[in-house]
Amino acid sequence: MEITCATRAGGDSNEDLVLTGGEFAVVLDGATPEPGVDNGCRHGVPWVVRGLGRCLAAGLIDRPGAGLRELLRDAITEVMAAHGSGCDLGNKRSPAATVGILRRRDDTVEHLVLGDVAAAVQLTGGDTYVSTDRRIDGFPERSWAGLRHLRNRPGGFWVAGNSPEAAAHAYTGSWPAGQVHRVCLATDGGYRLVDRCGWDWPKLLACLADEGLQSVITRTRAAEAAVPDGTYPGKRHDDASLALCVVNPSTPSGSVPRTHDTPR
Repeated sequence: MEITCATRAGGDSNEDLVLTGGEFAVVLDGATPEPGVDNGCRHGVPWVVRGLGRCLAAGLIDRPGAGLRELLRDAITEVMAAHGSGCDLGNKRSPAATVGILRRRDDTVEHLVLGDVAAAVQLTGGDTYVSTDRRIDGFPERSWAGLRHLRNRPGGFWVAGNSPEAAAHAYTGSWPAGQVHRVCLATDGGYRLVDRCGWDWPKLLACLADEGLQSVITRTRAAEAAVPDGTYPGKRHDDASLALCVVNPSTPSGSVPRTHDTPR
């Protein structure tokens, strides 16, 4: 599998992380901390993101038979233990991240997404299947106070941070490897051209292949700068991360069986 990746900060620091190996890619997006309040952690969001990335990469390399939800659950558990007694992991504002994983295992390509990271799978027949977890969008109250009590609880939304149970609520999918052309993992800042600028995923995938990942991020920055203030909530420029994984360079046509699992 041929993998290229890129990441760029939206501001002074980058809380995204991209890690790749010969047969896998991992993309993490650190959740912006609630300003001006105690989150109970002496480490912070980047530390949690790096810890999750390190544990996931180790699991993908050392435990090829483990399922993706299992690896994510164990990574969350390991990072929670690494906090030590100085952190309050019961704090509803505890640092967390959204997660995307892609893995080729034998003759199968698998993905997992938790939170608004996207996995866009372009099949050899030309169809594109996109998986992203936008459960947070279903809540009209989008303030910090309105969302914190919905995080990592049934009926709410799930992120990787202080609840190993969150891994069971991730979305997963799998396809025969011989029938997958390419897959893009992207943080929400990496697919804003689709989310906010009228592009579709086939156009984004083609641009990634033709112009390169950094060019797409540059296009994203220009599009963000052109939007009038107040058009969208949150930051004008978000951290943007992309991993483009080419499974089969040629794309013969044909029907493609696929499976995907809803979270429990």
